[in-house]
Amino acid sequence: MASADTYIFNNHSYPIVIIKKNNKNTYLRVRDDKIIVTTNYLVSKRKIEELINSNKAFIEKALTKSEKKKDDDSFKLFGHSYDIIYGFNDTSIEENKIFTKDEKTFNKYLSKYIKDVYSGRLNYWNNLFEENIPTANLKIRKMTSRWGVCNLKNKNVTLNLELSKYDMEALDYVIVHELSHFIYPNHSKDFWTLVAKYYPRYKEVRKSLKE
Repeated sequence: MASADTYIFNNHSYPIVIIKKNNKNTYLRVRDDKIIVTTNYLVSKRKIEELINSNKAFIEKALTKSEKKKDDDSFKLFGHSYDIIYGFNDTSIEENKIFTKDEKTFNKYLSKYIKDVYSGRLNYWNNLFEENIPTANLKIRKMTSRWGVCNLKNKNVTLNLELSKYDMEALDYVIVHELSHFIYPNHSKDFWTLVAKYYPRYKEVRKSLKE
């Protein structure tokens, strides 16, 4: 069973979708520009309104974040935004623009560009470690639940392709994190001490990757 009303924010109307089930608790989330309340059949409309009113800060922060994502459709590369302009013989990056021939040409260029950056940063940190760690083999792939993976057996460090959209410090933190697993294959206190040794700001960067 579901019903809907509207929530007004920044002169826009957002649907309030109420889903009633036999669950014990009431949940509120913002998804796809909708305020979704999942609750029990016996919860009154007044209680739902009170829940929404008491969570305005959360709702409006989520809606603002969603609006910013829609407004900014530029291409992201290592923390910078670019407009892609097609029709040029060569591919080049200049200030806030990327000039290229066509989408196929750009994707080929981008794949090599990202691999070169990832490889360069991995080699940099690999050589910086004072501990006895192997020279890591780089793997890049798109992952949905992890930013990086360390395979102790194969000496592989796999980095999430999506890191290429973030600031370089995010890439550096994930590399240090994964290289530290060659010493501590867990998330113990000693592990985080080692991460902090090479990347003191890891907590701040780690938090930004969870937003």
